[in-house]
Amino acid sequence: MSTIHQGDEKTAEETVASPRMSDGSTGRAGVGSYVTRYSMVGVLVVLVIVASMLYPGFLNPANLGNILTQNSAVGLIAIGMTFVIISGGFDLSVGATYALGAVLFAGLTLKTGSILVAALGALAAGVVVGIVNGTIISRLGINPFVATLGTSSVVSGIAYIYSNSSPFIVNGVPQFQDLALSTIAGIRLPVWILVIAFVLAAVLLAKTTYGRNVHAVGGNYEAAWLSGLRVKGLNASVYVLTGVLAALAGMMDASRLGVGQADVGGSIALDAIAIVVVGGTSLLGGEGAIWRSAVGLLILATLTNVFYSLNVSQHWQLIAKGCIVIAAVAVDAVIRQRKNA
Repeated sequence: MSTIHQGDEKTAEETVASPRMSDGSTGRAGVGSYVTRYSMVGVLVVLVIVASMLYPGFLNPANLGNILTQNSAVGLIAIGMTFVIISGGFDLSVGATYALGAVLFAGLTLKTGSILVAALGALAAGVVVGIVNGTIISRLGINPFVATLGTSSVVSGIAYIYSNSSPFIVNGVPQFQDLALSTIAGIRLPVWILVIAFVLAAVLLAKTTYGRNVHAVGGNYEAAWLSGLRVKGLNASVYVLTGVLAALAGMMDASRLGVGQADVGGSIALDAIAIVVVGGTSLLGGEGAIWRSAVGLLILATLTNVFYSLNVSQHWQLIAKGCIVIAAVAVDAVIRQRKNA
């Protein structure tokens, strides 16, 4: 959580009430600020142009649909991670929650024969994980990194115990794959879910009191508390949101593959964080926007698609992704230093 730094002369009221842009900035105009704010959009445009040159089939509607479908799960988790990071927190348990959602959705479908019961059970598990994370972090004051690292281990263990360390292969229940394979207006349902989730989250974060309060808590925790905000409740709420989205992401991928297993999601937390950071949301909290995470998702999804189309080794893909994340964090650090200069 963010705290007051020496030399910070803003009052609590100024911190909470000062008008912010959707990315958390105060909106002071200037060419430099606009360039900084939309720089990653420019990167995305250049990347799409280069991708279409290297891979002629990149802009094919079928390929674009596949890109969005394959990245819908990590995109949902990135939405929740955006709220968590803006609030000044961190959540490393999303991978385990994703796996738990997958095994519960598949396992309960096999045991009850009801997709609705299975879906409610998986989503409820995401809520419980979020409540546990939020309680440990906001009520006990444990560092988010340590707390969610611990709960990640616990939740992963529960997923293995429930599945008996074996995958749930769902046969004989055609509706199980409807979540991933059904289409509306020719577009896969996961893409619709992802787009709707991004729109709703963007409105919630940028246009509501709740969203402004999340920014305030991440920007200056003590000032937000002094202003009368229920900072502990706000902190806990973002983890519940992330838990639900992670469980839903696990359900979608289990539906797409026709199997739920506990050994998935090992890198999805880092992928989600990479999306948020590449989009331009600050790891220090208080600044960020959902549209930024959408841009970050499209950048990394485009890179991955091009790498696979060019048969680039997965090892080199990992190196490239790591370098991109480091560069994004470095740029954020330079921007903050210039703002504070």
